[in-house]
Amino acid sequence: MNLFSDIRALVLDALAQMERAGALPAGLDTANVTVEPPRDAAHGDMATNAAMVLSKPAGKKPRDIAETLAARLAADPRIVSAEVAGPGFLNLRLAPGEWQGVVRAALTEGADYGRSGIGRGRKVNVEFVSANPTGPMHVGHARGAVFGDALAALLAFSGHEVTREYYINDGGAQVDVLARSAYERYREANGLEPEIREGLYPGDYLIPVGEALKAKYGDSLLDRPEDDWLAEVREFATEAMMGMIRQDLALLNVHMDVFSSEKALYGTGRIEAAIDRLRRAGLIYEGVLEPPKGKTPDDWEPREQTLFRSTAHGDDVDRPVKKSDGSWTYFAPDIAYHWDKIDRGFDELIDVFGADHGGYVKRMTAAVSALSNGRVPLDVKLIQLVKLFKNGEPFKMSKRAGTFVTLRDVVEQAGPDVTRFHMLTRKNDAALDFDFARVLEQSKDNPVWYVQYASARVNSVLNRAASMGVDTSDAALAAADLSLLSHPAELDLARKVAEWPRMLEIAARAHEPHRVAFFLYDIASELHSLWNRGNDEPALRFVQEGDSRATAAKIALARAVGVVISAGLGILGVTPAKEMR
Repeated sequence: MNLFSDIRALVLDALAQMERAGALPAGLDTANVTVEPPRDAAHGDMATNAAMVLSKPAGKKPRDIAETLAARLAADPRIVSAEVAGPGFLNLRLAPGEWQGVVRAALTEGADYGRSGIGRGRKVNVEFVSANPTGPMHVGHARGAVFGDALAALLAFSGHEVTREYYINDGGAQVDVLARSAYERYREANGLEPEIREGLYPGDYLIPVGEALKAKYGDSLLDRPEDDWLAEVREFATEAMMGMIRQDLALLNVHMDVFSSEKALYGTGRIEAAIDRLRRAGLIYEGVLEPPKGKTPDDWEPREQTLFRSTAHGDDVDRPVKKSDGSWTYFAPDIAYHWDKIDRGFDELIDVFGADHGGYVKRMTAAVSALSNGRVPLDVKLIQLVKLFKNGEPFKMSKRAGTFVTLRDVVEQAGPDVTRFHMLTRKNDAALDFDFARVLEQSKDNPVWYVQYASARVNSVLNRAASMGVDTSDAALAAADLSLLSHPAELDLARKVAEWPRMLEIAARAHEPHRVAFFLYDIASELHSLWNRGNDEPALRFVQEGDSRATAAKIALARAVGVVISAGLGILGVTPAKEMR
């Protein structure tokens, strides 16, 4: 059930009646007619922009349309009043039974309350994390992992067919650096002094890799030229790093459906085929790029390269796909990889990148547009930095990693649930402060604790009611006399429950899972507020001693909130709390 969609349907039906009666011209486009909460709750329960949207195409004043529409809507028993405001907005007040019906719907639909079919089964590929397989994942990867996983869950909840994918960047020079670094740890395992020279990876995490290399090869690789061992050590070390990365992701309860390898693209003709596809479309040519911004002509050495005409698909400049020495640029295999995703039949692609890849967005979007003839959209979500603190002081680097704080460091100190929720308390393109002391404190200022406390409170009142002999099953509570929920504070909480399906649709369309975290905090706040009012007004307490009918109705409201919180935490990948310690 989505009450906002139901009332919008009522508005559209009234507009259709007006067309048939000649009050509006036939065939008006009503796609932009909305029904949403008013900016000021004092103005009503819902507001529609119908008169404002249709005024110009109808050739009528907005207030004239609004007044006629108001009269028709007010005749419906679901509408208590319909009032015209300002130039032509229409504010609606709904009968209490509508909000009480939302509580019943949440209990009846249970875990599916808010689930929608807006995705219509469209196949969506969400590629996220995709960290270089050169070491443990750091805290920035943790944020990208949580965001990507929650976005995938949100889209699946909204009717999309979602694939979570990790692109292994194992085809570049960085994996050669990894192999050389691992070889030094292999030498160390054989009793030699490692030479961790500048440019190699210094972290202690490669010590076990060196020991594993010794266990497999003994001392047979020592004193051999690099060309003899580089390929084998590179493959061995890459597999070891990917094993570590999988373990790190599992700590956050993130599990990929597909791991794709960049290296697997080389030598197969896939890169060449992708570039040829663009060439046949007239988008590949030989040319010389203009000097980069900020460079003077004296600083720029022009050279002819093979270029992709990405400006034809919205980019600022054309991009090289092959260097002047004939080797591929890093962009070329990425083009081939995205063509592979298109070829696998995805209707939509989402890439989750670190903020340092912002300059890559337009070229990749242009490539996907060109490869799919504009059929497949690509949405690139940038993840901003995470700043770590402990008691207000910057959190020190991990000795194990050598240069950064690892994902494992964070999860071991804060726990997966706290880490996941807190990573979604800011929009993805805003920087995030993560203070280990604050994310674990028990206060309203800690959204993780505040939402979990609401979940525990719902569970506690259900247990208390059950001990009084009240049937607290969802079926029984849905059959309770919900007309007893008549206090404005109770109806306000029911209104918040009603907003859940609408908010989910907005979040899914915008690819913004942080909206779920924000909403959970808001509905938790409403629950706590009603709970606290019950301390002064006994009639508002969820458990009414000696009155099982009233208790069942009020417990039904609490349980409806619990349904929403449980579903929301499920999308965020967080386990709801049954009790607080």
